[in-house]
Amino acid sequence: MTRVKICGCMLVSDALAAKDAGADFVGLMFAPESRRRLSVEEGRAIVASLTGRTPEPPLMSLGGEHDTPSWFRHGADALDRLLVRRRPLTVGVFEDQTLAEVNKIAAAVGLDLIQLSGSETWADCLLANRQVVKAVEIPDGASGGDVLRTIEGGTAIACLLDGSRGHGIAIDPVVAGDIAQGLPVWLAGGLSPENVSEIVAQARPWAVDVSSGVETDGAKDAEKIRAFVQAAKGAPVS
Repeated sequence: MTRVKICGCMLVSDALAAKDAGADFVGLMFAPESRRRLSVEEGRAIVASLTGRTPEPPLMSLGGEHDTPSWFRHGADALDRLLVRRRPLTVGVFEDQTLAEVNKIAAAVGLDLIQLSGSETWADCLLANRQVVKAVEIPDGASGGDVLRTIEGGTAIACLLDGSRGHGIAIDPVVAGDIAQGLPVWLAGGLSPENVSEIVAQARPWAVDVSSGVETDGAKDAEKIRAFVQAAKGAPVS
């Protein structure tokens, strides 16, 4: 079954709607240019609403294999084990900020995971105080094989395909599907309750990530969140 991240939650009610709908991850924006950017206090309140406390970062064993496919499969398995114990997990989204700032916010808010969505390197992931979901850009005309050669094991726990950096531009599902054959990838960009089932069936991602696709007039819509989760998790994966 495909996992779901509801990103850009700005209110406690947004996060609780995602939790009630069965989402696996809740994304909180701390990127400087995002209209959904939260303060530390707002982020901490959302985390507390989901967990009842500010949790310590989860400890996850990823295994000793460092070839890229094995590494990311270990990462996916570790996340699945953690999701059995606690759902949804909180993911703080950052872009082109210093790792010192990222780590300070992550610790203050009590995030489970960090997402690096800017020009950060794979090596930067090793400087984070949480496991990292690394966004991967898909250049125009790139094949799945081209992208796979740029992904480095032994660094982030997961990779997210989102060439539009949060602007809702869809990735070619054929290219995404080629990548997903080798790695358990997350997929973002242009997803909605209306198209997610078809895209999951085509691309077979490990997880899907949505923000604007579950909003009405710029605010999270609980009915759209519910419909998205149901469509994503009910989609056949060939």
